[in-house]
Amino acid sequence: MQERMGNPALVLPAAMQALNALSKVPVETGLSPKLLELVNLRASQINGCSVCVDGHPRIAKKLGETDERLFAIGAWRDSPYFSDAERAALALTEAVTRISDRADPVPDDIWDEATRHYDGRSLAALVIAIANINVWNRLNIATRQIAGAWKP
Repeated sequence: MQERMGNPALVLPAAMQALNALSKVPVETGLSPKLLELVNLRASQINGCSVCVDGHPRIAKKLGETDERLFAIGAWRDSPYFSDAERAALALTEAVTRISDRADPVPDDIWDEATRHYDGRSLAALVIAIANINVWNRLNIATRQIAGAWKP
């Protein structure tokens, strides 16, 4: 496979600046960088973004994430490695990423569970993080970016 063009965020530096600025908001709000990498990886798996599925585990490992948790992220519901708060974030990630899969894309039970673990600012930051990784996935997939070219 060959990429169709350079990543649009690299072609348009203002887009890169905006996306990078947006990606800093969740961490500045206090969300754990490790949690955010789990969110990034899970959304990227769902979307089939090979660039991000390749790159985000590398970032997570640098942050101290374990192989067990990275290997089990696709089966987080049935794995003993995740806290209730992480499970709530992963459920929200899946719902927000799969918005066309059901009539009520983010059901109240998923939202309510997230609100049990995250206050208003943290929840807003989590939704922004999920939206941002979905933007990156779509940019990479649309232009057929090559896994391994980005080495975080």
